[in-house]
Amino acid sequence: MTWAALTSGGKDSILALQKALDAGMDVSYMVTVVPENPDSYMFHSANLAAVPVIAERCGMTYVGIPTLGEKEDELLDLEQGLAALPIEGVIVGAIESEYQRSRVAALCDRLGLVMFAPLWHMDPLKLLYEVAERMDVRIVVTAADGLGENVLGKRIDADLIDLLCRIAAKRRIHIAGEGGEYESLTLDAPCFSSPIETEGWTMTFSCGRGVAAIEKFW
Repeated sequence: MTWAALTSGGKDSILALQKALDAGMDVSYMVTVVPENPDSYMFHSANLAAVPVIAERCGMTYVGIPTLGEKEDELLDLEQGLAALPIEGVIVGAIESEYQRSRVAALCDRLGLVMFAPLWHMDPLKLLYEVAERMDVRIVVTAADGLGENVLGKRIDADLIDLLCRIAAKRRIHIAGEGGEYESLTLDAPCFSSPIETEGWTMTFSCGRGVAAIEKFW
């Protein structure tokens, strides 16, 4: 059975991919939806240039699916892209978002594909500790009160998890970023043949949103 991993390069989608590989699943494709709209309802848009490099490190074929990033229409673009691939299943990193999970599930039903969502309803603190233990993940977007220079560009480790928990206790954010509080980028994982190297980090803050833009990946 051949699978495609739907990923933006963030912690959730890469951890889901890793769990699929741990289970012995045959994952041949790494699929990324590339939205023109940075405020896409479904898909991240920061540092997507890293994903082809991640796919190469994982020995997988990269498939980029362009979309305007408009609500619902972007799912049609994803459906058309997946329909063109010789696959039987799709791996997703959904944790708690019923909006995301239900729409991908419906898409898979229409295409006759199986959906594998190994992180669904996983305890967020347990998830973060597994990320910290197994992966090198950096926070590359912040979009919540209490998150800024204190976390932007930082690696998710035990200290950062503790900080997120303390902020969550005061600001009521989701510690795993499931409410859009932050986005992340994976630079290393067990399935990578070697870590992703980067160059040219630029941190910007505007209207409560922080972005770490990275110039080069290799």
